Amino acid sequence: MVTPDKTKFCSAALQSQNGVLHGFFTRQGGVSTGIYGSLNCGLGSKDDPGSVAENRARVAEMLGTKPDLLLTLFQVHSAKAIVAKKPWEPNAAPEADAIVTNVPGLAIGVLTADCAPILFCDAEARVIGAAHAGWRGALSGIVESTLEAMIGLGAAPERIAATIGPAISQKAYEVGADYVERFLAVDPGAGPFFAIDADSGEPHFDLTFYVAERLAKAGITAITDLGLCTYCDESRLFSYRRSQHHGEPDYGRQISAILLA
Repeated sequence: MVTPDKTKFCSAALQSQNGVLHGFFTRQGGVSTGIYGSLNCGLGSKDDPGSVAENRARVAEMLGTKPDLLLTLFQVHSAKAIVAKKPWEPNAAPEADAIVTNVPGLAIGVLTADCAPILFCDAEARVIGAAHAGWRGALSGIVESTLEAMIGLGAAPERIAATIGPAISQKAYEVGADYVERFLAVDPGAGPFFAIDADSGEPHFDLTFYVAERLAKAGITAITDLGLCTYCDESRLFSYRRSQHHGEPDYGRQISAILLA
C-alpha cells in the first residue's frame, strides 16, 4: 500500500483517486543541515527560516503548486478543523489541527514528528482534508471534526478514503500509568489500545490503531495505515521522542500534504 521514493511516501488508496495529488514527505531532499537535515518544513523549529522556506517551496513544486499555496497551521493539539478557501501568510496561520478544502490548487498539509498525519479525500465531491492527530487531538475528536468539515463541503463518509501516515509505533511509545488513567477516564473503551511491555513492564500506546478506530467509528471504511514508525526510521523520518532520547535541543518536522489538481 506504500509507494516510496527519496522524498515522500504515497498511499495507493489516495493515488487511485482522480485529480488528487499527495505525499507523506520524508526528511530527505531538502537544504537544512545538522539535526534538521534536510527537508525540515517546520516553521516553528529553530532551523534557519530561509532553509525552511526553501524546503517548503520544494514540497510545493513536487505537488505542482506555488509555495504560497502550501498551507499549514499553528498546531495546538486540539480538535479544531478549519475550512480553507484562500491562502494565508505562513506567520498568520490559524490555530487548529486540521484543514479541509474544495479549492483546486490549494495544498493543505500538517506537520508531524511522532503524531499521526491523516490525509482524506472524497474524489467525487472534490473535497480533501489533512489532520494532525496526537493523542490529545485524537482523544478530543480531531478525526470527527475533520469529517464534519468535509461533510459540510459535500463529502460523504462512505466515499472518503483516509490514510494514516508515518507516526510513532506502539513499540516505541512508552507512557506512564497516569497517562493511561487520564486517557481511560475520557474514553473508557480505549483499554485495547494499551499494551504492557514484556521487558519494562510499562504501558505502551498504539496511536495509529486508535486513530484508525476513530475513523471506522465515524463511518469511514476505506482506511489505510502506512505502518511507518517515525522513531524507528531515523534516516527518513523526524521524531520528537527520539530527539529527546538523543539529548538534542530541537527537532525537524516532516510535512504531509494533499492537493486537488
